[in-house]
Amino acid sequence: MKKQFNVIFYLSFLIIYLEILTKIFVTKSFSGILLTLLFSIPIILILYLITNIFKRKGNMVLTYIISVVFVIYYCFQFFFHRLFSNIFSFNTLGLASNALDFTNIIFDVVIKNIWVVILYLIPIILLIIFHHHINFERASLKKILICFIATILIWIISLLCLNINKNDTYSAYNLYYNINSESKTVETFGLFTYTRLDVKRVLFGFEEKLTMNEEPDIPNIPEEEEPEEVVPTYNEIEIDFDTLIANETNSTIKSMLEYFKNSDATNKNEYTGMFKGKNLIFILAEGFNMIAVDPELTPTLYKLSHEGFVFNNFYSPVFLSTTGGEFQATTGLIPTQSILSDWKKSEPTISYALGNAFSNLGYTANGYHNWTYTYYSRQKTMKTLGFTSYMGCGNGMEDLINCSWLPSDVDMINQTLPLYQDNTPFVTYYVTVSGHAPYAYNSTGNSIALKNIQYVKDLPYSNNVKAYLATQIELDRALEALIDGLEEQGILEDTVIALVGDHYPYTLTIDEVNELSDYERDEIVEVNRSNFILWNSEIETVEVDKVGSQIDVLPTLLNLFGVEYDSRLIVGKDILSDAPGLAIFSNRSWVSDYGTYKNGKFTLKEGVTLENTTEYVTSMNNLVSNRFTLSANIIKYNMYEYLLK
Repeated sequence: MKKQFNVIFYLSFLIIYLEILTKIFVTKSFSGILLTLLFSIPIILILYLITNIFKRKGNMVLTYIISVVFVIYYCFQFFFHRLFSNIFSFNTLGLASNALDFTNIIFDVVIKNIWVVILYLIPIILLIIFHHHINFERASLKKILICFIATILIWIISLLCLNINKNDTYSAYNLYYNINSESKTVETFGLFTYTRLDVKRVLFGFEEKLTMNEEPDIPNIPEEEEPEEVVPTYNEIEIDFDTLIANETNSTIKSMLEYFKNSDATNKNEYTGMFKGKNLIFILAEGFNMIAVDPELTPTLYKLSHEGFVFNNFYSPVFLSTTGGEFQATTGLIPTQSILSDWKKSEPTISYALGNAFSNLGYTANGYHNWTYTYYSRQKTMKTLGFTSYMGCGNGMEDLINCSWLPSDVDMINQTLPLYQDNTPFVTYYVTVSGHAPYAYNSTGNSIALKNIQYVKDLPYSNNVKAYLATQIELDRALEALIDGLEEQGILEDTVIALVGDHYPYTLTIDEVNELSDYERDEIVEVNRSNFILWNSEIETVEVDKVGSQIDVLPTLLNLFGVEYDSRLIVGKDILSDAPGLAIFSNRSWVSDYGTYKNGKFTLKEGVTLENTTEYVTSMNNLVSNRFTLSANIIKYNMYEYLLK
C-alpha cells in the first residue's frame, strides 16, 4: 500500500501557499507574515474538521471543492487588485459589476498575467497528481476533539497577539477592531482573515473611530520670501457646534461634530473669487495621465497643462476605477467601496458637490456622458452632485452621436456645446469615454485607437502604449473643438476649463507606463502622478509646487469661484491655500510636501528637513485615517443635510 499523509498537510500547503502568493503579487509586502501564518492555523484546522464530515470519497470530493473555491477566490482578488489597485470588498457587489462588464479588458489582463494564473493553479494540479497519496479517511473522534480544542486555543492566542503595539495607527488591533482598510488588513492578516472581517462588517455593520486629538501640527515648507503680515480670513461659515454637540445622542455624529469644531479652516487667499461669475467646464477624462501630454501629439493638452494654473505635484489616485475618481473630484471626499456603495444606494445630500455649489449661485448645471447613462448608477449620483440635467447614451445622447463602442469625445463636445452655450453662467460636467481600455488596434476592442493609428504607428513604443496615446489624441481633439466653439461663441475668456483624469491607464503595466514617463515610476504612488488642468485664456501662468490630489480639486474651485463654503467639512483642501499639501492613496500610502509614506516606510524628500520624523509620520497616519473615517461617515449619516439644512 502506498504511503499516505494526512489531508491536513495538503490543506496547510493550500492556505499558506495562496497567502504567500497574495503577499507577492497583491500587497507586495511580507511585513505581516507572522500574523498571517498565526491566523491561518485556525482556518486550516476548521477546514480539516470540514473534510472529516463524510467517508473517504466524500471527503476527497469536499477537498477538491474547497481547493477550487479558494484558488478561484484568491485568483479573483489578484485580478481585481490588478485592475482597481484595491482589494475586493463585498460592499462592492452590484457596484464593481459595472466595471467588470468590459470582458475584453478582463481577457486582456488575464492573458498578460497567465503565468500568475498558472501559479495559483498549482495546489489543484498537485492535488490531482498526488491525491492517491493523501489520506481522506474520517479521523477518529479523539483526533477531531483534539483538533477542535487546538482551534479554540490558537484562536485565543491569535487575539491576544493583537495587543502588541496596539496604539499604533495601523496596528493589528486597530485594523481588527477599529479601522476598515482593505489593503492594510490583507497586508497584516492575510486574505482569508480579511474576507471574514469584511463579510462580518457588511452583514452586521461597522463604524471606524476618529482619533480625537486635534489636527496634527504639520509644518509648512518655508517660502523663499516672507509674505506681508495680513489678518487672515477663512473659508468657513457660522455653525453652532457647541449646541449641536450638546443635543446629539449618537456617539459617532457627536465625535464628528467635535472633530469639525476643532479643525482648522483653510484661509482665503489672493486667488479667492478670481473666477467669480465665469462659466466652468469640468472634464473627468477617461484614462488621462500626464504621460499622454506631448507638444506634437496632443498639442491642446500640452498647451492647457503648461498655462493657467500649473500643478507640478498632483496625483489622481485610483479608487475603484472611474466611479472613485469621479467621487473624489466632485465631492472633495475620499471614496472607499463602502462609501461608493452608500452613495449609490442612499443618494445623500452633498451640498458642496460640483453641481450643487454652483446651482446655488444661479448657474445652469449640465452633465454629459458619452456612454450608458445608467453606468455606475449615474442616473442617481448625478442628482446628488447637482446635475439634474444629465444626458448619456440611453436618455438622449444616442440621438446626437454614435453610441456604439467606443463613442467619440469630439462628437460629444460638438453636439452638446450648442445645448448650453447660451445659458450663462453655466457649470458643465463631462465624463469622457474615448480614452478607455483595452488599448489595442481593433474595432471591437478600441475603435478610437484604430481611428487615430496613423498618428502613432511609427512611434518607438510598444503597441499597447501607442494604442493608449491614440485614444488620448481623441481627447485632445475634443478639447480643441471645445476651445474653438467657445471662442466662436465669444465666451472663451469668460469660461474656465478644468480637467483631471479619473485614474491612470491601469491596464498598462508599470513598464509600459514608464515607456512614456520622464522618470522611473513605482506602481503604488508615483504611477498616479498626473495633471490637474485649470485654464482660462485671460490669466497668466501660475506655478504651484505644493502636493495635491483629486480630493483637493473641488475646494480649490470653490475658492477660485468665490463660493461660500466651510472648508472644515471637506476632507480635501484648497491647493492654493496655506494648508499643507497631501495626497492620499487607497492603500493609505501618502505623499506630503515633506516626503512619501508607502509600504510602512517614510522617505524624506530631498532638500527638506524634519525635527522629529517619527512623530510627523504618526501624526500624518492619524490624519489620513481620520480623513477616511470622516468621508465615510459624512455620506453614511448625510452630514451636509444635518449641518447645512
